[in-house]
Amino acid sequence: MQNHTEPCEGSYEEVAPRHDQIRAAMQSIGGKWKLEILWLLSHRMHRFNELRRAIPVVTQHKLESDGLISRTIYPEVPPRVEYAIAEPARRLRPVFEALFAWMAEGRNASEPVMAEAASGASPLAGAR
Repeated sequence: MQNHTEPCEGSYEEVAPRHDQIRAAMQSIGGKWKLEILWLLSHRMHRFNELRRAIPVVTQHKLESDGLISRTIYPEVPPRVEYAIAEPARRLRPVFEALFAWMAEGRNASEPVMAEAASGASPLAGAR
């Protein structure tokens, strides 16, 4: 068994700035549904009701916070609002790919998603 009482590498002064950065990053993408919303939007633009059908508890506030999702309102009757993944959130693509690779290793995933990941098919292929 590993001895967890040994000191970690790096001083507090070295670790503290990175800790603040990871905390800020987790606050940006944290929340119960944020990553799932970003994943859906990484495939294509969605209207609000499409997102609500996919994730019944989604609210407009969840979508617009942190600037990771863009909202376009069209002056039509009835009004049309579309949501898309914003450019800063597109850089999360490697995070999604890493999650799928982790799932392919057999970590707490449903069978259909694991089968897709294990086959080597990228769920994000062709996403822009």
